[in-house]
Amino acid sequence: MRVQHRHIIYIQGYDPRGLAQYYRMFRTELRKFSRLYQLQATISRPKVAADDEIASWTIDTKADDWQTRTAYDFLRFEDFIQQDLAAPIWRTVFSAVWIYWRLVFAGTIARFGSANWRFATFITYPHLLLLLEAACVAAVAFVFEKGLNALGIPDIFSITIATALFVALLGIVLKYTENATYVLYLLCDTIWTWEFSHRERSEWDQRIDRFAQHLVKTAKRTDAEEIVIVGHSSGSFLSTEMLARALKLDPALGRHGPRIVLLTIGGNFPIVGYHAVSKQFRDHLRQLAIEPSIDWIDCQARKDVMNFYQFDPITGHGIDVGAARRNPKIVPVRFRDIIRPEHYEKFRWQFFRVHFQFVMANELPNAYDFFMIVCGPVPLSERMALPDAALEVATGDSVARDRAWKSIEAATSAADLSKLEPSARRSG
Repeated sequence: MRVQHRHIIYIQGYDPRGLAQYYRMFRTELRKFSRLYQLQATISRPKVAADDEIASWTIDTKADDWQTRTAYDFLRFEDFIQQDLAAPIWRTVFSAVWIYWRLVFAGTIARFGSANWRFATFITYPHLLLLLEAACVAAVAFVFEKGLNALGIPDIFSITIATALFVALLGIVLKYTENATYVLYLLCDTIWTWEFSHRERSEWDQRIDRFAQHLVKTAKRTDAEEIVIVGHSSGSFLSTEMLARALKLDPALGRHGPRIVLLTIGGNFPIVGYHAVSKQFRDHLRQLAIEPSIDWIDCQARKDVMNFYQFDPITGHGIDVGAARRNPKIVPVRFRDIIRPEHYEKFRWQFFRVHFQFVMANELPNAYDFFMIVCGPVPLSERMALPDAALEVATGDSVARDRAWKSIEAATSAADLSKLEPSARRSG
């Protein structure tokens, strides 16, 4: 199968930047993608649904011997995230510290460390920086309090004034260093993840339910050959939730329309799944692990400290489905292979930049290329199963492209045949 029409449903993670900034980034990266592969790609302006929850645009891509049209849905949560970030600083700090130490005493942080020490370090980073900033501010408040004592101010008043100074000064330091440290953003992320895991954020659940309905309607109405659900970062577990709920609405979701593929990239499933109360989430993972009508691909990168590299979302949660398991296919991504050598040394230390490389244009052609996944003619499952052939379709000469397409089409035919019932295989 050569994809001519694809529908992407993109679920953002805990990212407050929202539609405007994401669309600008997408458009800029699309231009880079076009230059890298010498393609023509045009993008429409986004159209926002009446409820402001979904924005959509289209991309038309044309090469010498193929062209595609992509419908792109951007599912939005930035209004919730911006509300979280607007909370009083003292409330954010108190709540996040309280939750972090509950995670420590419950052994959850230790489990994070066992699964991926880089992520455990990352989630601890804002608390260490908060402690450092609080110590510096406390030192200033202490000196100020001693100065008041030297002036003859009674302890009850000097301590009260110094305490007020500490609180005010710490808030100022956190606010005005945020663009450099991201401490408040990361603390809000910790709070949200805890509350979402404990089902304390009903507005998130209600919106995910509406997105599940959108997926079901899209699968029934679209003429696309392939629907790709993309969950980046925290969008990884949000996308599995949406898909599992869509399957409850329509158990035949992946059987009566276009092929449906779930793509999770830079995922961090344990931050929800490792909570004892998250049984429903683990049940949803179990369901997707054995669902025969859905393909699930999970891409991970060692250099990304914000994902769980070499973590199996199924066995890592203690889920055993035996021989019935078919998902996910875990695909390692080497960013060193897609970033130019002269840029890589600087790139590798920009942790947020590394994390977002999953959804940005490559600097070098590679089998993993987000914009080829979105705009290219090779179906996603076959792209991941035959990465060399998929790359030849994008970069090879005419002979190499023909050879690559024969490999891909043979694999597609075999996969389609294997999905048929035994009686259908015998008769066909």
